[in-house]
Amino acid sequence: MYELFANLTLIAHLIFILFVIFGGLLFFIFSKIIYIHPPALLWGVYIEITNSVCPLTYLENWFLNKGELTTYSNDFISNYLFPIIYPEGLTSEIQIYFGISLIVFNIFIYGLIYNKLNKQ
Repeated sequence: MYELFANLTLIAHLIFILFVIFGGLLFFIFSKIIYIHPPALLWGVYIEITNSVCPLTYLENWFLNKGELTTYSNDFISNYLFPIIYPEGLTSEIQIYFGISLIVFNIFIYGLIYNKLNKQ
């Protein structure tokens, strides 16, 4: 049961990461997202730039420990999702580049939003 909760937490973690990266684009579908995405974006940038650990990682590990597991046993989770969230060879320098890329990409997205709002 704990592995299921760990898997669900890992999936939620991936969804949150995707939201941090691409969530600004949701503005073009649902304009109220503008109130939710910037704090999530700031959190994602903070985690990357400071080499911090996301609390969802601690929650995943807690579930695994409670289930007396050292890793995920599900092939899909361990082969496809885990390497996306926790890539091998991730260094603090790479995390800083990810954080800077996140800022640059979202400046572009928010530039598109700004242009759309000014055309109205």
